[in-house]
Amino acid sequence: MSIQFAQRSETPPALVLPIATGGLDRVAAAGLDDAVAALVAGAARAGRFDGDAGSIAEVFVPGIEGGDAGRVILLGIGDGGGVALEKAGGALTGRFLLSGLTELTVDFGALATAPDAAGVARFAATAAQRGWRQDGYRTKLPERSKPTLTTITIVGAPDGIDDAFVAADAITQGLNLTRTLVTDPPNVLYPVSFVEKCRELEALGVELTVLDERQMAELGMGALLGVSLGSEKEARLLAMRWHGKGGDTTDVALVGKGVTFDTGGISLKPGPGMEDMKWDMGGAGAVAGAMKAIATRKAKANVVGVVGLVENMPDGKAMRPGDVVTSMSGQTIEVLNTDAEGRLVLCDVLTWVQRTHSPKTIVDLATLTGAMIISLGSEHGGMFANDDSLADKLLAASKESGDLLWRFPLSPAYDKLLDSPIADMKNIGPRGAGSITAAQFLKRYIEDGVRWAHLDIAGMVWADKPGTHHDKGATGFGVRLLDRFVKDNFEE
Repeated sequence: MSIQFAQRSETPPALVLPIATGGLDRVAAAGLDDAVAALVAGAARAGRFDGDAGSIAEVFVPGIEGGDAGRVILLGIGDGGGVALEKAGGALTGRFLLSGLTELTVDFGALATAPDAAGVARFAATAAQRGWRQDGYRTKLPERSKPTLTTITIVGAPDGIDDAFVAADAITQGLNLTRTLVTDPPNVLYPVSFVEKCRELEALGVELTVLDERQMAELGMGALLGVSLGSEKEARLLAMRWHGKGGDTTDVALVGKGVTFDTGGISLKPGPGMEDMKWDMGGAGAVAGAMKAIATRKAKANVVGVVGLVENMPDGKAMRPGDVVTSMSGQTIEVLNTDAEGRLVLCDVLTWVQRTHSPKTIVDLATLTGAMIISLGSEHGGMFANDDSLADKLLAASKESGDLLWRFPLSPAYDKLLDSPIADMKNIGPRGAGSITAAQFLKRYIEDGVRWAHLDIAGMVWADKPGTHHDKGATGFGVRLLDRFVKDNFEE
């Protein structure tokens, strides 16, 4: 989707007029012929259009100078705030992506109070984000199912829109990478190919470090490599480092679970629905997308994103229930269920990033537990943190970005549920509090003095219905959240 900005426009075949709640009288100020303006306003009132954010009224009007009929589209922007403008931008693309129209012109000039540049940029970026699709694997897509809308031209935008859109478009670029990674099938996306798809970040100035299985074995990553034993696809650790303000310090580390396909291993998952496990690398995908957004807008922060990439498969060499593995930290783990593999990947990655980059703040993201979906569905991601101020900052970023979080507890009482009779810990606790015990497991790998938050996003990376920023499928959850968190707390 191409977004363009212009000062003025010829009368287009499809004109979009943003209308605030209760602002239908502004149609008369849009420069339309009086008769056309009366027709549009009357049709909108008859259809009970009231300007609520995301509401749309489409009116066909006589063509200019005897040409074909044109369209005037009234688009509700509610109170004109950033959230309402995002909802309007997503609704506009959702409605007209397959309509046969190739271009829309959105005129903000008729509003009594025009949104600021940041608001219009959020509108434009969301419109572009809602248009993302993965049609590359289709060979027989019906014509009516093919996207036609390619360009949205915005006129009447306030001063400063070009600079504001650079930051907003950076998020779009990050979301596109995340959604591509999450959507690609597991025969296309596996640990090595994930790394190759992230090579594009090098052109933006991101430094990549890749560890293969031999290197990880030398470092003692027995937990991560244990998950990979049953797969023919070799595991990888990928670190992406952005030096936005120079120096050797790391402001924050972003860590992602990257299980590119999860059968459950020997603790095999049920067959129905197993195809969904291609998105069990959603945490790693979010970290990669966030790093692209941060680098694209040249953020003045030092950020490292690290992902552990494995495939969890059943095989004669696969890890068994009852095995004991030794993590990079030296702590031993009794593996009672090979389908509780994400925490085994993350614990070694957390140890590596602390020893290699010494961050004072770590945020990890993972599609870690089905229990989180039972708790929160697909409305919020779960958050656990060992520091209240960090939790508050992440919650604030979640509200500002729209990637919503809900905080869960940590306590020694839950920690006891992981005690093993033969090793330092078990990789699962009892059925109850499954998401909490998973977080307690990870907490054992956080060094003293390090602020840490764990985001369980199991219900958030894939959607069965369209949303403001996405169609059905990959949502890109986490990219907007992490970008906002970095911007608000670590940039100079």
